Amino acid sequence: MSCRNSRVTLFAILYMKIGNPFFMIDFFSRSLLSQPVVMATSDDMLLDVCSWLPAKSIYKFKIVSRLFSDFAKETYFISKQTQNALLKDDTCFFIQQDAFLRGNNEFYHLRGKKLSSGVSNDVLQFLSNSAKILASSNGLILYQTIHQNRVALFISNPATKFWLSIPTPKPVSENPYADIKISLKCDLDDCMMFLFYTCPDDWYSYYCKVYLFKEGVWKDKEEKFFGGGRNLIFDAPVHHNGVIYFISDSFPYVERESVYFKPYIMSYDLNNGKSRNLKVAKEARRGSHDFSCEMRIFNWGKITSSNRSICLVRLRKSVFTIWVLMKYESSLWRKILKVRVKAMGIIEEDPIVTGFTVLNGDLLIFATKKKVYSYGLKDEQYMRIQEIGEHECESNVSFISYSSTLRTCDVKVENL
Repeated sequence: MSCRNSRVTLFAILYMKIGNPFFMIDFFSRSLLSQPVVMATSDDMLLDVCSWLPAKSIYKFKIVSRLFSDFAKETYFISKQTQNALLKDDTCFFIQQDAFLRGNNEFYHLRGKKLSSGVSNDVLQFLSNSAKILASSNGLILYQTIHQNRVALFISNPATKFWLSIPTPKPVSENPYADIKISLKCDLDDCMMFLFYTCPDDWYSYYCKVYLFKEGVWKDKEEKFFGGGRNLIFDAPVHHNGVIYFISDSFPYVERESVYFKPYIMSYDLNNGKSRNLKVAKEARRGSHDFSCEMRIFNWGKITSSNRSICLVRLRKSVFTIWVLMKYESSLWRKILKVRVKAMGIIEEDPIVTGFTVLNGDLLIFATKKKVYSYGLKDEQYMRIQEIGEHECESNVSFISYSSTLRTCDVKVENL
């Protein structure tokens, strides 16, 4: 390895260890950029190394470095940074009170990630005062505002402060105060939004509209989504292998003789429009009608893993139980954890959980009435509790994971 390339590697290592961008700029300018000869191949390597940095750090570097200012404008660099971000864990998340219009949005980092990711205070203030976050994917957030009974939808990158107005589909504009059943999925080559709304002549089914960013239009899916006889929880979808999954509620309003008496999972294949029922774990069905019971599904495993799946999390009588789907065809689940909230190591007298999620496929994030915690589900972090911070969202909170990227709102990200 050349002396210059060694310095590039050292730059990356120091950043990961120190995380101070201004210190790194000083190191960068004194050692790396002071070389009399700059080779094209080294510049390419420098671009590749820097593309692994989060958007927050890149924008800090821009203040004192023309090099980084130029990087942040290059389509290739933006695409490369966005691609690399897809391979990394989300480092932060929003929580908001599960209210109708405004979510009282608060922002949190995972432990040790505060220096490398974040959202500016003015963006947070706007989101808290004027918007409700509906979804997030690969650095973009989808949010809604309502003014004079008119709903407006926007896609935004909080890190770059770019935003894009989305045409409001008719089912939303005609019912401005109804819950919006919508999800967002951003891959390397495109972003898509999926809107579900009830069929007026079939209360068990939903129409589906897809917003294609490349074309800037909403298109109807030909096949309806069959949701079964229970209400589905649309604000917690799981995207997995081209299929979107929703879990039903578990409240005891369905007759015992009905095939929908117990909670279930419904899937909708985004390619062929087929709907399919997936049974939840047998143990999870027992006692599911208890009013303290709450179940959600999440992605399981890292995005780079070949063994990604779905996990089912149940909170009942202050006990977390988690299963992982092992075989889709036979609805075979494996239990990986059962723990009482008080036994998790929380230093609270009577902790009451007000919301939970699974972040990055292996980390349980949950809130009590006062604080937010993380709890490891795999490997060396298994059953390790960490306090993330205090919150002011009161009860019924929801979580929206977030990653700091340069992703643009209206330009295709090329597959590199």
